[in-house]
Amino acid sequence: MTFEEILDQAIAMLQRRGRLTYGTLKRQFQLDDAAVDDLKDALIYGQSVAADEDGRVLVWTGDTASVAAPAPASALVQAPAPLTYTPPYLAEKILTSRSALEGERKQVTVLFADLKGSTELIRDLDPEQAQALLDPALQRMMDAVHRFEGTVNQVLGDGIMALFGAPVAHEDHAVRACYAGLAMQAAIRTHAEDVRRTHGLTVQMRVGLNAGEVVVRAIGNDLHMDYSAVGQATHLAARMEQLATPGSIFLTAATLRLVEGLVQVSALGPVPVKGLEEPVEVFELVGASGIRRRLQAAAARGLTPFVGRQQELEALHQALTRARTGHGQVVAVVGDAGVGKSRLVYEGVHSHRTQGWRVLESTSVSYGKATPYFPVIDLLKRYCHVDDGDDARTIRAKVTGQVLTLDETLQDTLPALLALLDAGPEDSPFVHLDAPQRRQRTLDGLKRVLLRESQVQPLLVVFEDLHWIDSETQALLNSLVESLPSAHLLLLVNYRPEYQHGWGSKTY
Repeated sequence: MTFEEILDQAIAMLQRRGRLTYGTLKRQFQLDDAAVDDLKDALIYGQSVAADEDGRVLVWTGDTASVAAPAPASALVQAPAPLTYTPPYLAEKILTSRSALEGERKQVTVLFADLKGSTELIRDLDPEQAQALLDPALQRMMDAVHRFEGTVNQVLGDGIMALFGAPVAHEDHAVRACYAGLAMQAAIRTHAEDVRRTHGLTVQMRVGLNAGEVVVRAIGNDLHMDYSAVGQATHLAARMEQLATPGSIFLTAATLRLVEGLVQVSALGPVPVKGLEEPVEVFELVGASGIRRRLQAAAARGLTPFVGRQQELEALHQALTRARTGHGQVVAVVGDAGVGKSRLVYEGVHSHRTQGWRVLESTSVSYGKATPYFPVIDLLKRYCHVDDGDDARTIRAKVTGQVLTLDETLQDTLPALLALLDAGPEDSPFVHLDAPQRRQRTLDGLKRVLLRESQVQPLLVVFEDLHWIDSETQALLNSLVESLPSAHLLLLVNYRPEYQHGWGSKTY
């Protein structure tokens, strides 16, 4: 690495953290005392972005605009190339649309995450040992970002910077960023337990989020990206990370406005932020609310009166009547975004006509197409009353109790159902089956449970936003529809016109 590249990376670290000891720079870049002195002079006098404090600490003195600007591509030389860690499907999306994106102003949510106290964590380790400790944590951070189709555009030592909403546009970018932060913390907690057991060390991560504007400036063939922040977007996200306590996620009011009702937060009040005249309202992200759709959040606050659509509601009521008598039905609500599909489904589900019915609801999400059984897992969790914080033992107890109470002959479906929730025993024979066998067992098990439930009481199964459905969930629905003629079951779905299927118009 050249000295210029070290300088670029040191500026990026100092921008993010605000303060760096000379020992940190020495260890991070493997510098001798002379090189540290040269770097100090370059930062303080050459670039005029830092000041010395007591001969031990560099303090950032650059202006707010400088803080908001991420490090140039040369600062990422030591990090793996983005093309190596970005999933192929996401890389293809970015490269296909880059010509239309460059120079475009985008509304995004910026995420910063790093390991708290990483310098102390690796103090007594040689570089190879330090890398072996830090790399798995970084990989878990990046996996969480990619799971929700965010883009990691900086990897700096012990942390990452990621964007949601650019270069791939997403209207729900703030929600994706929050879910990614939660998934990231969950993954790091699991990793931290392994590190504690094997090394006797404590690993904790902090995350900061802020929604705002950036301008996409350039996207290279290797996915290296250059962004110019507008206003305080990147600066505030970095400050949220620095303010966050170990193991927590801090976000701004601008972010909360975009996710209100979909996540759980704790208000921390106004907090002074360096570089800003006024304190900033800060919130700690506690968890997901269990609500995945804005209509559900709006319903909790109170909906406006429902007017019209009587013909559609009557068709749904007729289908409920036929399904109750054992002639299973499929009802599909089709329309463009924003025409009221979800509201119509909501009114049908909450009608007095569904009294005495067992209702199971789930929804596909735009970031779930790459995850097999995504809405099915959500449906199964609701059916078995599984909470996000449940450990594997608790999940096994809940699923086993629910299924065997329904019918003891469904015992053989448990391995597949538990595997879907990542709660199966490690020595389960199910994990040794080949992929086609596991798939068939999973589809058969899910269908048997749903059909058996419909024999106990009429069953209304709701799948929303089928245009984002994954192939495995599609296979389950196809299989379920084939068994409808003799079932007390109504399958209610909605989707946009571009979604293609072969059964949406069937009735029995």
